[in-house]
Amino acid sequence: MASHLSLVVMALAFALGLAALLRAGPGWVWALVPLGIGAQLLNEYNLHRFVFHLHPPRRQWAFDLLYRAHYGHHDFPTNTGLFFVPVWVALPMLAGNFLLVWGIAALSGLTDALWIAVAIVPVGGVAMFMVYEWFHMTAHLNIPKSRVATHVTRLHNQHHFRDFSKWFHVSPGGQIIDRAMGTDIDREALKTRQRIDFIRTLGMRPDDPRLIAARARFGPRFGISAAQMAQAANMKSS
Repeated sequence: MASHLSLVVMALAFALGLAALLRAGPGWVWALVPLGIGAQLLNEYNLHRFVFHLHPPRRQWAFDLLYRAHYGHHDFPTNTGLFFVPVWVALPMLAGNFLLVWGIAALSGLTDALWIAVAIVPVGGVAMFMVYEWFHMTAHLNIPKSRVATHVTRLHNQHHFRDFSKWFHVSPGGQIIDRAMGTDIDREALKTRQRIDFIRTLGMRPDDPRLIAARARFGPRFGISAAQMAQAANMKSS
């Protein structure tokens, strides 16, 4: 995780927010940190479902952005370079959420609007973001796991290899949102559900020209060999 710029930036934002809150923040705003955790769980779900799973753009430049943000992860789910949110997604998300909370608090006439934003976004929200990235990483690694991590891995594997339109959460507890939004898979349905065609590439044909072009662009950067790209292009549904 420490080798990815987005996580370093977010960890630094959390550390600065926590240090500022400990040094000068009013004591009562600590009660708002759980609100930031809950808000990030919703943010995680909405970003994953409604942005990262957008219908594939026709223009290659737009498709490449989406491929780097998320499609590439479904294309090569075990490639560690594609596990994490890019910094050009994480940083605007952090800044936008901070300004939104600060602005709402200030316009509502609340005192200590800045400290409210610090407690909710870089402390509570970013802490939950780092939890998300940790559990997402471990879900794709073959390593010893806690009971919670094993549960997260099982559900996340359903998203990748059963139905990419289900189980958008990754963080522990996020399945509550999926159930509320109707994007869960119950155990009985899972027993009979078949693997969706070309599921690794979110419903696209594996030899779609946009995918081939994106693989050629990003493959060398992330250590994806020509053989792996050829295999992905020739993948058949099962």
